[in-house]
Amino acid sequence: MAAPAYPGWVTRWVSGQWRNKKRPPTLRPPRTLALADKVANRREQLTEATCITEMSVMMACWKQNDFNDAPCAQEIRMFYDCVAKAEKERKNQNEDTLSSRGNLPSSKVNKLLKRFPQITRYV
Repeated sequence: MAAPAYPGWVTRWVSGQWRNKKRPPTLRPPRTLALADKVANRREQLTEATCITEMSVMMACWKQNDFNDAPCAQEIRMFYDCVAKAEKERKNQNEDTLSSRGNLPSSKVNKLLKRFPQITRYV
């Protein structure tokens, strides 16, 4: 089996020729360095279900009372209060543009990339 063929500068660099205060070779990227037009959409955090216990208590009350709303008014009110509280927390969390790690969500990055497109050719 033959040894892999490396470019000439690699063998000179490994042999130590560049150690005597000579500049190492410049590396040229195979493509132009530019941002993509969009990033992949992904969820930043897994969302968990909220108000499950309140919903199960409400449904158990309905089942006991033949699906009549009148005797279960307190359970229904507790469920709606929990939903309103969870919705308020979710809206407050969405107002923050940066996540807890300091990164922008992918939807906001895509909006910014759309507003400021990459120049791929010169006029």
